[in-house]
Amino acid sequence: MTVEQALADARTLGLDRLDAMVLLAHHTGQSREWLIAHADAELDPAARTRFDTDCRRRVDDVPVAYLTGVREFHGLQLSVTPSVLVPRPETEILADWAIDILHGDLARRPSPRVIDLGTGSGAIALAVATACPHADVTATDLSEAVLAVARANASRMHLPLRLRRGYWWQAVPGERYDLAMANPPYVAAGDLHLVALRHEPLDALVASEHGIGSLRSIIANAAEHVCGWLLVEHGWDQAEAVQMLFRQAGFRAIETRLDVGGHPRCTGGQVD
Repeated sequence: MTVEQALADARTLGLDRLDAMVLLAHHTGQSREWLIAHADAELDPAARTRFDTDCRRRVDDVPVAYLTGVREFHGLQLSVTPSVLVPRPETEILADWAIDILHGDLARRPSPRVIDLGTGSGAIALAVATACPHADVTATDLSEAVLAVARANASRMHLPLRLRRGYWWQAVPGERYDLAMANPPYVAAGDLHLVALRHEPLDALVASEHGIGSLRSIIANAAEHVCGWLLVEHGWDQAEAVQMLFRQAGFRAIETRLDVGGHPRCTGGQVD
């Protein structure tokens, strides 16, 4: 079985060519460029078997990141497991905004305190820590299995990420931060998109109150812990509701930013 024949079989299964290339590169240890240049190369039977198995899993909507164990985010190669949500490109908007603030409004602070609530793989926190080494970054999550993934990523990157376990602000009682970030669950239970996301952790996707419950909890209690900025990611149709939550919590300078698709994706504001 050659490289090209394996890719042809993947197409027959209905697999996207890019996904097939990523999986084949993973199982052969070769780059995608090498595979393209060596389409007639014979595959090792064991690698071929593993590739075929993962192609079938991918057709069943298992994320490529779970099959390879790796996901790129903000230029970082993150290890991911089925315990954590796969980092999305739109979440880079949140990381970029946080970095802009740390290089702007908070640039003169020698060690601004930053927190990432519900860190998952650590994607946002580690992107910020990499771009802003002067920041003192804390990351929280409710699950010890999730924190283990973030801890492993931070260790591999040699980044000093402080980890705390707990439900949103309950993980850091009495602590205050210059900048807080969160990409909480914001999908409503019963949303049709959840079928395609069934292999990812449901508690990282679905929130109560038609998807707004976690956002409400974070924003409503933020003033006790934030003396600066709070930034949150939300659904494309939730910007107006989230802005209202910010206003009710006493925030000012409230702003919503768009994702690469032009959809309202992140909202932030300041509080004294």
